[in-house]
This record gives sequence, C-alpha cells and structure tokens, in this order.
Amino acid sequence: MNISVLKRNGEKEEFMPEKIIVSLVKTGATPEVARKIAKIIEGRLLERGVSEIATKDLMKEVLELLKKENEEWYNNWLVFDRAVKKRKIEA
Repeated sequence: MNISVLKRNGEKEEFMPEKIIVSLVKTGATPEVARKIAKIIEGRLLERGVSEIATKDLMKEVLELLKKENEEWYNNWLVFDRAVKKRKIEA
C-alpha cells in the first residue's frame, strides 16, 4: 500500500521513512532510535490502512514517540522548527 504525505503547500509526496530518520538524527537521536521510530510510524499507518496523512499529523506522531525516547532530542526538534522553519508545533 502506498501512503501519501499531504504537505503544507498542498503538494503530495510519497511517504518515505528515510525522511523521518534524517530529521530525527539531526535532533541528536541515534540512527538506531531514529530507525525504530520511523518503523513504528510506518507500521501504525499501514495498520490503520491510511493512504494519506498531513505533514502536521505525521509530525505529531513522530514527536510523541521522540519525546518518550529523549526529552532533549524532542526539545532540539522544537527549537529547530521555531528558529529555522519559523513554525510552531501545536502539541
């Protein structure tokens, strides 16, 4: 089953677990933890039969798992998102 991610600008792209892994490693997460979280997210989406998910909803799920793993990595994500991407996460 193919899963599409609906981006903020309205475009759709194929769900790629690798993008989650890269983002998580940038927060300080180990590659092993990043892969684990990406695998959990992908499994959840497949289990629910999701064919499309909005970026913000996907991000909420990723952040929920990241926060459980390591509060510092979670905070690093938030700081990066605010400073670089000029976004605010609705928790």
